Amino acid sequence: MKKIYKLRDLDCANCAAKMERHIKKLEGVNDASVNFLTQKMTVDAEDSRFEEIMDEVVRVCRRVEPDCVICR
Repeated sequence: MKKIYKLRDLDCANCAAKMERHIKKLEGVNDASVNFLTQKMTVDAEDSRFEEIMDEVVRVCRRVEPDCVICR
């Protein structure tokens, strides 16, 4: 399953790159991209565990950029 999420308060391109790198390493994630300019994140992950994977994505993103909010 592939979904696109709007990001709020993502402040730096370096943080976006770190978030993308960490998300891609998560088990069950096929691909991910975080675009700083458009403030959007695309996640392609296993259908059966998608919500569980997204919960982990949120935790990873908070560690990198605590102020960033993923609009689910």
